[in-house]
Amino acid sequence: MNFLPEIAALDADMRGWRHHIHAHPETAFEERETSAFVADKLRAFGLEVHTGIAGTGVVGVLRNGTGSDAVGLRADLDALHIHEKSGVAHASRHEGKMHACGHDGHTTMLLGAARAMAQRRNFDGTAYFIFQPAEENEGGAREMVKAGLFERFPMKAVYGMHNWPELPLGRIALREGPLMGAFDIFEIVATGRGAHAAMPHLGRDPMLFAAHVINALQTIVARNIHPLEAGVVSVTQVHGGDTWNVIPQEVVLRGTVRSFEPAVQDLIEKRIGEIVQGLASTFDMTATLRYERRYPATVNTREETRHALAAATALVGAGNVDTDPVPSMGSEDFAFMLQAKPGCYIWLGGGRGPDTPNLHNPHYDFNDEALAIGASYWVTLAEAQLPVRTSVRAAA
Repeated sequence: MNFLPEIAALDADMRGWRHHIHAHPETAFEERETSAFVADKLRAFGLEVHTGIAGTGVVGVLRNGTGSDAVGLRADLDALHIHEKSGVAHASRHEGKMHACGHDGHTTMLLGAARAMAQRRNFDGTAYFIFQPAEENEGGAREMVKAGLFERFPMKAVYGMHNWPELPLGRIALREGPLMGAFDIFEIVATGRGAHAAMPHLGRDPMLFAAHVINALQTIVARNIHPLEAGVVSVTQVHGGDTWNVIPQEVVLRGTVRSFEPAVQDLIEKRIGEIVQGLASTFDMTATLRYERRYPATVNTREETRHALAAATALVGAGNVDTDPVPSMGSEDFAFMLQAKPGCYIWLGGGRGPDTPNLHNPHYDFNDEALAIGASYWVTLAEAQLPVRTSVRAAA
């Protein structure tokens, strides 16, 4: 493991920062204390700091030399609405909120990288340290882009990272193309005619519709999508009825759709609509479909993936870099940044063994042993993207 000396010297500080952030979790667009903590650290490191971007977003700017190139490095700030059960000394002090996805670690690693790069000054150009709010469900990356992130801070590429407990500590995974899936949601409202449960012939039973539509939706992936393409349709909620002896007037079904390719996404949305209307007609009732495309697929670009691979290999060795991981149908709003700029998103191993709690688990806690790895990766990547020219090095 080729830790940078400046990062190794920061290890104890980074653990302290991470534990502080973990103990004070804030959820989407409410990350005021976390943003202030980040901004204060960046100022102390000597960076130019911009706050209030998309509400609670922060960007630190570090310039060196005379180069015009710039890259962006992104971390997420927010926590989840989960009651923590980790039992660690730095557990959440905010009841019902928890850093169960490791964004406390992501923020800390990027702070460590900013501190090290400010010390080293081993680059020529501009590094933007992007601390994004509201990754969980609320599309903070989209809001930062809409707020003019890339116009205010022009960069040639943007890079992201997520800890991955399923991957052993010391390993990194990345791939060109889709790494994480698109996230869509749907809501189906079926309206029939309520009746006494003992007299079903006098009603139009939306429960019957619900039973058939749940089965029919599974045929979309099984019978409409090419076997080598991927899609998931999951019904996750069914709401209807109030008592044992009444056929309800209405049933509501909700769920999620995951895919990697826009054509598959289009097909699934189309077929859900056709199935809903067809079954409503079959059972002589009405049904409406609300379909929302929340996050696009996270798709890494070729050249930027090559740069990320070189940095990962330099840090952990080629044998510890997986260049063909199975993509995840989990989603990530960094995808919005990748729609606007070339870039690469990687998975950073943090697993302690087969019993490591996974992301979004109340027993999860970010592995502090990964902090120096992630921070060293950021510095290695940024310095390679912004190489010091000989004349600049000589002048320094």
